[in-house]
Amino acid sequence: MAGQRAEIGVFGGSGFYSFLDHTEEVVVETPYGDPSAPVVIGEVGGRSVAFLPRHGRSHDRPPHAINYRANVWAMKELGVTHILGPCASGSLQAEVGIGSFVVCDQFVDRTSARKDTFYDGPMSTHVSSADPYCPVLRGLLVAGCHDLGIDVHDGGTVVVVQGPRFSTRAESKWYSSMGWDVVNMTAYPEGHLAREMELCYANVSLITDYDVGLEDMPGIEPVTVKEIVETFQRNNERLRDLLFAVIPRIPGQQDDLCSTALEHAVIGH
Repeated sequence: MAGQRAEIGVFGGSGFYSFLDHTEEVVVETPYGDPSAPVVIGEVGGRSVAFLPRHGRSHDRPPHAINYRANVWAMKELGVTHILGPCASGSLQAEVGIGSFVVCDQFVDRTSARKDTFYDGPMSTHVSSADPYCPVLRGLLVAGCHDLGIDVHDGGTVVVVQGPRFSTRAESKWYSSMGWDVVNMTAYPEGHLAREMELCYANVSLITDYDVGLEDMPGIEPVTVKEIVETFQRNNERLRDLLFAVIPRIPGQQDDLCSTALEHAVIGH
């Protein structure tokens, strides 16, 4: 790993692995075990970027089995200060259309038994989650979508379910009735762990389908695998354009709610 450093990190799922040119793989050891895959380091617009497929190279790590702590630690170890976390998601609201992007500003955690903190003691550390996503990165992503003509929702709540199963109709209707916007299986604890490491992080939810609780609403048809695959491919192409537009614009990390997350989080310090 000697000499390999990066400024910006990208976590991605299937189809994102090859978006960098002129890359080099780096194996990072962490106190939490192996990351999902070796980190690929390359350059985008003059910026050094570390890319890590959160599900592994062959998509062999289901959402509930991802080693989120190792993945985030690896990024920090490489010098990353800003992380972009795109993920495929289902829509919970009729107005959040298939093919649109949602730059979330809130999450609801419905996972269970995931390792979701770096601070297991002996000091009690309580990092705020009131505003869980970096406002600077969020603003850049929304502006980038506008520039590229991508249908984007500025803000929204992602409810993160345990997986690997999808929601029941009853669960999905409940999430929708609560006013939550999108559902996926990977946004937590990835983003919160980044905050615990005082990294800037933003989620981009790429809408591939309407969740099962919406399928009985007028005008919304049950989703098919073919439609999901086609939408996913289109989203990947637009995501690549968005990343290439936004990454060169990311500023250096400032003293903000991300970089100062630990200042008043440790009891007795």
